[in-house]
Amino acid sequence: MPADAPQHTYPLEPWCIRETAFDTESHFLDETLFALGNGYIGLRGTHEEGYTGPKGTSLDGTYLNGFYESESIHYPEAAYGLARTNQFMLNVPNAKGIALWLEDERFDPLQGSLDSYERVLDFRTGVLRRTLEWTSPQGRRVAIASRRLVSMTDKHLFAIEYEVTPLNFSGKVVLVSSVDGAVKNLEAGDDPRVGSAISGQSLALVDAEQAPHFSALTQRTVNSGFQLVSAVQTDMRGVFELEQRRTGPDRQRLEQAYTVAAMQGEALRLTKYGSYHTSRDYPEGELLARAKATLAVAAAKGFRALAQEQEQYLADFWQHADVEISGDDALQQGMRFNQFHLLQSAGRDGKTNISAKGVTGEGYEGHYFWDTEIYIFPFFLYSKPEIAKKLLEYRYAGLPLARERARQMSHAKGALYPWRTIAGVECSAYYPAGTAQYHINADIAYSIKLYMEATQDEAYLLQYGAEIVLETARIWMGIGAYDRAGRYCINEVTGPDEYTALVNNNYYTNAMARMHLNFAASIAELLVAEWPDEFERIASLVQLDADEPAQWRRAAAQMLLPYDEALQIHAQDDSFLDKKVWDFANTPKENYPLLLNYHPLVIYRHQVCKQADVVLALLLLSDEFKLEDKKRDFDYYEKVTTHDSSLSSCIFSIIAAEVGYHDKAYDYFMETARLDLDDTHGNTHYGVHTAAMAGTWMGVAYGFAGMRVVDGAVRFAPTLPRQWQHYQFKLHLQGCLLQVRVEAGRTAYTLLQGDALAFTHRGLPVELTASANVKELA
Repeated sequence: MPADAPQHTYPLEPWCIRETAFDTESHFLDETLFALGNGYIGLRGTHEEGYTGPKGTSLDGTYLNGFYESESIHYPEAAYGLARTNQFMLNVPNAKGIALWLEDERFDPLQGSLDSYERVLDFRTGVLRRTLEWTSPQGRRVAIASRRLVSMTDKHLFAIEYEVTPLNFSGKVVLVSSVDGAVKNLEAGDDPRVGSAISGQSLALVDAEQAPHFSALTQRTVNSGFQLVSAVQTDMRGVFELEQRRTGPDRQRLEQAYTVAAMQGEALRLTKYGSYHTSRDYPEGELLARAKATLAVAAAKGFRALAQEQEQYLADFWQHADVEISGDDALQQGMRFNQFHLLQSAGRDGKTNISAKGVTGEGYEGHYFWDTEIYIFPFFLYSKPEIAKKLLEYRYAGLPLARERARQMSHAKGALYPWRTIAGVECSAYYPAGTAQYHINADIAYSIKLYMEATQDEAYLLQYGAEIVLETARIWMGIGAYDRAGRYCINEVTGPDEYTALVNNNYYTNAMARMHLNFAASIAELLVAEWPDEFERIASLVQLDADEPAQWRRAAAQMLLPYDEALQIHAQDDSFLDKKVWDFANTPKENYPLLLNYHPLVIYRHQVCKQADVVLALLLLSDEFKLEDKKRDFDYYEKVTTHDSSLSSCIFSIIAAEVGYHDKAYDYFMETARLDLDDTHGNTHYGVHTAAMAGTWMGVAYGFAGMRVVDGAVRFAPTLPRQWQHYQFKLHLQGCLLQVRVEAGRTAYTLLQGDALAFTHRGLPVELTASANVKELA
């Protein structure tokens, strides 16, 4: 149920989060919130010097998007077609370690006294900055300043600048730069949202190399067979003694120890460059050489130049992506925090995607879900479309395995995408809530449709998109059938709501399947008319029968979409409204989320939703519903939805705004925008919630601005929350860049780039041109 009003953890600043005290109670959460990433490397926000706090208050994780270990899924009672292999993201060697010794005392903020402390994650610079003063148990005082970045322009690189100044003594100071390969993943226990079920190390040592200022570990995953090189190069200026050491379990901790005769008041500076390269990207024989080359280039540039590159990259990103909110500092901070983390999480190489926790934690084992297409994709499509395209290319790379999965599920034709995966195989061991979510095929088709309407990228359609859409559409003909009344039915599936599994005619699934079938038929017709040679090539490739598009049209026209005449609402499925309503009044607050406290069958027997299902269809297929239908559906499903899923609140916010429930829209939006910063779900310490983060952007564009795109036609119906003075955002649309600014009684549309753009404002046609690029409307 909706959380109580939270107490904000950090000062409400628009462009950063700032921590002003070192606290073991919040440390685990802080590690997630201060994490850095670039869509490939993810460094949790642990300090360079390590952590000696209480057990269970830290996870020193480093992750590589798309780098995984595999394991067999063992079922006590097996059945044909169950997922057989799991893939899980690995905690890879920790290469950011820098230990500090003052004579015989090691720096530890939990020993001695921490006289001052501040840590800032700046969304404009992409640099994590920390400053502190510390007095050791024996009375030595030092000032420490560190800066850390994970490069947005080189996916293999991170860098740290570390400065130490003795304040009241002169003497021996030792700085130890390390790369530690003795790491393991967090064990999930009974909560699948936390981590993996694997225990022990998953990386076997192949080789280790040390030279002055350079250390590299070469390791291999035991089952998936990938090789990884984790390398660091350290730059220490001035006079020092250098010692190279190998310590730890299996001697997998490589250290470069710098001993300096430090003088009071004089700063010592160490700069560390780290890189990760794997055989998922390059041949094994090239990995070490590539690591050395990456580090050499970085060291030649220096930290300052890398920081300037980072700031320039982010300046361009914010120029296009920033959502400005005036009047609510908490939401402004939450919005930019979320957008920044989305950028840090998104794979942009066509081989990786976005996991549910990004690269900030091990929750859900680093798997990719349909969250990408329905929640995250729109943000990138309209803010940074080149990343959106790469996310779609990832799905094309997985098409061969999707075809294979379709055959395993007894479909003679077509492709069936997995519900959760990393490299393309279905990794869900619980098929009723996983594999049964056939809607993911339609979700992917929906994102391709959205991409084509926004970009008109014909080259993408011909090279990738058409093949995906046609192959995935075939699955509906394999899973569905006509009933005795001639209605097309899709049975034994699970919709987005994971508290209702294996049902007939899930409304969302059937409605999205209808969209998908019509879209696939339109693509086939378009190819025949515009690119007949390409049609012949693609049709031959997928062995498309001539009558298939007509079959798709007929099934779409006869699709059964459950509707209850008595209640005048769209039924979630054939049986949902016949079940008894969950006893919310007598369910203790501590029993939420329900999935951790009740057997699935207990939940499945009730009217209770984990997340938006029919309500999500109201958004995605907006033009298919009357406003009064949306209001009745919202009213009914709000009463039976727990919002145990972080995917839910943003959708309810958007529809609440549309039907005129402005206070509810704002409350749901606040829950989404601050979900991680205020830890409203109580599990952000295990990683951020990327879908909810993207839902914040959707809440502004789709919710308050009323943006809808229907068959390429864009329309707006803006409202201004009473708490705000104004808001504005930008959209990439059809080769143009449009700025939308909403104030009290006025909306201004500005064409920033492009020749001409047409859309509607509250039903009124609007056309902007390069010469008449601003339009103000009431």
